[in-house]
Amino acid sequence: MSNRIRPFINPLWVLSFLSALSLSCAWAAKEQSPQSVNMKLVGFSDLQGRTAYQPTIQKQGNRWIAYIGHHGDKKINSLNNKLEDNGTSIIDVTDPKHPQYLAHLPGEEGKAEQGGAQMVRICSGATLPKADKSKFYMLRVFGNQAHEVWDVSEPAKPTLITTIGNGLKGTHKNFWECETGIAYLVSGNPQWRTNRMTQIYDLSDPAKPVFIRDFGLVGQQPGAGGPVPISLHGPISTGPKGNRVFFGYGTNTEGVLQIVDREKLLNGPKEPTPENLLYPQVSRLDLPPMHGAHTVFPMLGVDIPEFAHNYLGRVRDFIVVTDEAIQKECLEGRQMIWFVDITTETKPFGVASWTVPETKEHFCAKGGRFGSHSSNENMTPIYYKKVMFFAHFNAGVRALDVRNPLSPKEIAYYIPPMNANTVALLTPPGMQAPLPFTEASKKRAIQTNNVEVDERGLIYIVDRANSGMHILELTGSARSVADWSHAQK
Repeated sequence: MSNRIRPFINPLWVLSFLSALSLSCAWAAKEQSPQSVNMKLVGFSDLQGRTAYQPTIQKQGNRWIAYIGHHGDKKINSLNNKLEDNGTSIIDVTDPKHPQYLAHLPGEEGKAEQGGAQMVRICSGATLPKADKSKFYMLRVFGNQAHEVWDVSEPAKPTLITTIGNGLKGTHKNFWECETGIAYLVSGNPQWRTNRMTQIYDLSDPAKPVFIRDFGLVGQQPGAGGPVPISLHGPISTGPKGNRVFFGYGTNTEGVLQIVDREKLLNGPKEPTPENLLYPQVSRLDLPPMHGAHTVFPMLGVDIPEFAHNYLGRVRDFIVVTDEAIQKECLEGRQMIWFVDITTETKPFGVASWTVPETKEHFCAKGGRFGSHSSNENMTPIYYKKVMFFAHFNAGVRALDVRNPLSPKEIAYYIPPMNANTVALLTPPGMQAPLPFTEASKKRAIQTNNVEVDERGLIYIVDRANSGMHILELTGSARSVADWSHAQK
C-alpha cells in the first residue's frame, strides 16, 4: 500500500470550474454561430477577406453573377496569388450554396473610402438602347478618381471599354437606368465646391459616353458663396415612366431628400446657376441635424388597407430614408429608418420610423458601428412594397414588413458570426472626432454594410469589416409576406 499523500480535491471546486467552462463554451458558441429569426444561411463567400460595399446581382443567360464593390485596402487575389488593391469581385452564384469566385478587378490604391471601387451597377445590352444586344456592361467607380465601363459578357474575363471623368475628387453611389442608358454619376467635379455632386451621362451606347449636365444643391456650384451644403450620397430614378429622380444627401448629419422632375433635369437649362439648379426641383425635405440620407428608396402606389373605407388617401406614395451610422459606440445620434409620405410631393412629411432596439443585445458596447446603413434597391415584385431589408452593421441585416408604411414591423433578421477575417473597423479619417471612446471601440465586430436581393428572392449581405458575403433566404412566417409567384429560377 502506498504511503504517498493524495491531493484533496474539493467537489465544489470541480463544479465551479465545470460551470465556468460551460459558460465560456456557451459564449464561444454564441460568437461562432449566427443569431437569426426567420432567415437562414444558404451560401457564403469570403470575398478574399476584402472589405465590401455594394453587391449587385445580374442574371446572364442561365447564370446568376454577383458583382461586389470594395472599399480600399490590399489583399491577396487567390486566383493569381498577387497582392492587389481592392476593386470589384465577380462571383458566380448560380448555385448559391457554392459561390464560385471568377475574377477580381483591382481598384484605386488607398484605404477605406480613399481607394477601392466601392460602387457597381450592371446593365444588359438587350435593354440599353444603343448597345450590343449580346453583351453585359458594368459601370463602376475607380476609387475617387473616375468612373469606368467594362464589358462583362464573359464574367471571368472582363475588359475595359472606357473611362469617364478622370481627375475627379470623389465618387460614390451611382444609378444607371438600363432602359434608357441615363447614368447619374456621383462625382467630385474639381470646379464644384463639394466632393460629391451629380454628373449625368447618356450611356445608352456604353462605348460612347455623352455628357448631359452637372447638378447639385444650390451653394455647391462653382462661384457660389457661403456655407457649402452637405454632399450627395446617391440618387434613385424611376425612369421616364415615373419621371422622378430622388436624391439623398448626407450620411449621419444634415440629411436632405430632394425630389426632382426627371424631364426638366435632363432637358432644362444646364448652366449651374441657382435658378437652373432649382428649376427641376419639385420639393426638398431637410432632415434634423443629426440624421443623414444615405439611401432614399421610393415605394410608390402603396395601398393602405386601413384606409379602405376612407373617401380619400387609400393609395399613397412613400420614400424610405435610411441613415448611415458612422461613429462606433453610438457616439452620435441614432441612425435609423424613416418613412416619408410624398403623396403630395410638394409637402413631404415623416409618418413612421424604425430602429433595432439597442438594449436587446447592448449593441453600442459590442464593437464597431451600430445603426442603419443602407437598404436593398432591387424592386423585384417578390418584395417590392411588401418586405424591405436593411443593413444594420453589428446588428446584421433586418427584414421589415412594409405593407403598411405607417407601421413597419420587423419579421426577420440575421447576424452573421465573426470569422478569421473579421477585423476591428477603423473610423474613416474624415469622420474622426475627439469623442469619449472606450475599449469597446477596439473590439472586432460584424459590420453588415450593404444588402441586395435578386429575382430569385435570395438576400445578399456584405461586410465592411472583411467578414465576407452571406447569401440568405427567408424562412418561417416571414416567407409568407413575399410574393413568390414572381420568383425566377
